[in-house]
Amino acid sequence: MSALTPLERSLLLLTALLTALAGIANYGQWAAVPRFALATLALAGLAWIVSFATEQLGERFGPGVTGLMQSTLGNLPELFVVIFALQKGELVVAQTAIVGSVLANALLVLGLVIIVGARRAPDGIMRFSRRLPRDTATLLQLTAFIIVLLGLSLAAKDPASHHVNEISIIGAISLLVVYLAWVVPYVRADILPGASDPSVLAAAGDLQAPALEEPEAGSPRLSLATTLTLLVIAGTGSAFVSDWFINGLAPAIGQLHISQAFAGLVIVAIAGNAVENTAGLVLAWKGRSDLAISVVKNSVAQIAAFLFPVLVLVSFALATTLTFALAPIYIGAFLLTALALAQITGDGEAAEFEGWALVATYVILAAVALYE
Repeated sequence: MSALTPLERSLLLLTALLTALAGIANYGQWAAVPRFALATLALAGLAWIVSFATEQLGERFGPGVTGLMQSTLGNLPELFVVIFALQKGELVVAQTAIVGSVLANALLVLGLVIIVGARRAPDGIMRFSRRLPRDTATLLQLTAFIIVLLGLSLAAKDPASHHVNEISIIGAISLLVVYLAWVVPYVRADILPGASDPSVLAAAGDLQAPALEEPEAGSPRLSLATTLTLLVIAGTGSAFVSDWFINGLAPAIGQLHISQAFAGLVIVAIAGNAVENTAGLVLAWKGRSDLAISVVKNSVAQIAAFLFPVLVLVSFALATTLTFALAPIYIGAFLLTALALAQITGDGEAAEFEGWALVATYVILAAVALYE
């Protein structure tokens, strides 16, 4: 096993330093803005460590299992932020953090990946497998269906509007069933004997077909014990830093004169998804279009159809309940994002201007959130 690169060692040390400083700032009652900034940077660093360790663990398995583990463990920061926000009664922050994670990945990150990928392509068109984008669009549209129906019910004040909690529970369970029906073949195609054979991949829905065109992964550079230690430390650190982040959030946004919606939709979303932001862009720059799209799309699918419904169910044991009932502006943003995603990536190719269109959409949404 080769040693860590100098950059990786530097990032590990920097994250450890930022986490320690964030803890000192929180318990030492530093000024709100530095406390909030340190927690944000530490959260992004811990997200990178989780992703790096998961990637090393995944070298012992295949791309399907690795992708699932990376998207699951990589979403730990968002999970903890939302749970602590709900426990402390910050419903707006919790809602915009989870919705913002979907929108940031589907609009900002995907848009930047398409811009970079299209510029690196010989003919200016980024091409990738169509199956994963279509699957992601389907999962996103199902989540949007629940959100829109609840929004219409509440606006009309019909009898169903008095049962938001019950409808949210049913919707959450339904989403989880659909997500499992989608993800199980995805993983089985990777762990079944002969899964690398094209016929097996076709039988599993062509979910892993892009991997056939990518270079083979190298051997793990970290021992299993070191990898698991990093995962445990980073996961535990994410829990503490998320608590410190929420503690510093309210006073910081008051001093900075920004809205809770902007903090959740933009700051939390971008910090918590730093891994996908970086990994997707690097892969696109290297010309690995399928993997670049896969990193972003897997995250979008998991947050919308797994993390969101899980948090809805978990919230009933917390101080504040999270449901699929959102403010009208976010209902519209979620629905239009689902439609844009299907339109731009459903055909398996995207031009640079389409990437700019997604980025512009996110910038407009962030501007609206800033003045909420």
